Amino acid sequence: MNPTNRNRLVAVVALVLAGAALAFIAYGNLGENLVYYWSPSQLLAQGEKAYGPTIRLGGMVKAGTIQWTPDKTHLDFEVADGKEPDAKSVKVSSDEIPPQMFREGIGVVVEGTYDKSNVFRTTRLMVNHSNEYRPPKAGESQQDWQKSLLEPQANADDGKPK
Repeated sequence: MNPTNRNRLVAVVALVLAGAALAFIAYGNLGENLVYYWSPSQLLAQGEKAYGPTIRLGGMVKAGTIQWTPDKTHLDFEVADGKEPDAKSVKVSSDEIPPQMFREGIGVVVEGTYDKSNVFRTTRLMVNHSNEYRPPKAGESQQDWQKSLLEPQANADDGKPK
């Protein structure tokens, strides 16, 4: 076999392998492993297509909706598009212990499935929080320190090194 024919054969084999790999990805069972990320309004707009697949639902914990049953480690709350009272929301149910920072008005991402009873059954609950950390000041109680972390900063970072 001369070098020209060998190079052509190698090129053809490489193209066939690349095409087979692309076909496997495109037509294989890859779609069964996808996780969609939707807001409450996007989830509700999907209608019956939202029932069944694994979804990550992101939004804000709606004020006044948290119901925690510690003896059964059961949590019910609503995830809304925003903090507005009339924002679209979805009921969420979890049998997991919530993260320590979980509270009303915090951003959350829940992963699970939406069922025909219009309840999102979550298997994973994550809170969105800032990466700000401030150690407690000398003499500051733990409650005061925690409150200061939860409140918005009154003095924004002025850009000066500390």
